[in-house]
Amino acid sequence: MPDTTTTERFGDFVSLERAGRLVTVTYDRGDGLNALSIQGMTELRDVARALADDDSSSVIVLTGTSVFSAGADLKDPDRKGRDEMTLLQQRSAVRLGPDMCQAWADLEQVTIAAIEGFCIGGGLALVASCDHRVCSDTAEYRLPEVPLGMNMSWRSVPRLVALMGPSRAKQLIMLGRKLNAQTALDWGLVDEIAASGKTLTAATRLARDYAALPPIALRMTKQAIDTTAQPLAFATSFMDRDQFLLASQSNDQAEAIRAFLEKRTPDFSGD
Repeated sequence: MPDTTTTERFGDFVSLERAGRLVTVTYDRGDGLNALSIQGMTELRDVARALADDDSSSVIVLTGTSVFSAGADLKDPDRKGRDEMTLLQQRSAVRLGPDMCQAWADLEQVTIAAIEGFCIGGGLALVASCDHRVCSDTAEYRLPEVPLGMNMSWRSVPRLVALMGPSRAKQLIMLGRKLNAQTALDWGLVDEIAASGKTLTAATRLARDYAALPPIALRMTKQAIDTTAQPLAFATSFMDRDQFLLASQSNDQAEAIRAFLEKRTPDFSGD
């Protein structure tokens, strides 16, 4: 007898669909970019925290729309006013991204990201917090932070190094190199490529394999594998939001943004 499917809203941009021990979480800004706004990240953080107490599920699929996420929403009106904040207030404000990713990384259920189209910046940091990534054959990945004068934060560096190794992680993170779906698969960033529009189907197929396993053994084994793979993850990334605040106040970061907007080569001074 097939599982009964139920759906529910979790805020303006996040919805949940339940089918037996499988939960599908969909993030949809409705704008074709699925950028990560303050509200959107808050909902994604809070839904993961809510699901942490859900003993009825064994696996969670996280998906977007035709684009998983184009990264941070730089036009988000909720971001205005940060220049007037104290440094302590700014430090609190930049917790949201890493807290969102950590909430997904901390889930005992197996997590699978189904990725269509662009997966950039914070969107890539989010899917790196999941256990598996299934992407479309037209997916693209990029981390523009370092070329724009910032460090890659959100505690994502240990996760990316664990997936790809240090050499390839340096090319993705430091050079901001764009990866297509095949390169992402070859480098270990993704687990499977599906035809465009079929990533959710492929991710759900993998999710059902996990959902059929004994729940307690599944959760304990996931924790054992994650701890073995990233034993020093927190120790090597706990300062990355402070590093972000330092980098974001540098003249080089301002020059990188100006050069990007003016479509010219930046002139960095190390200041």
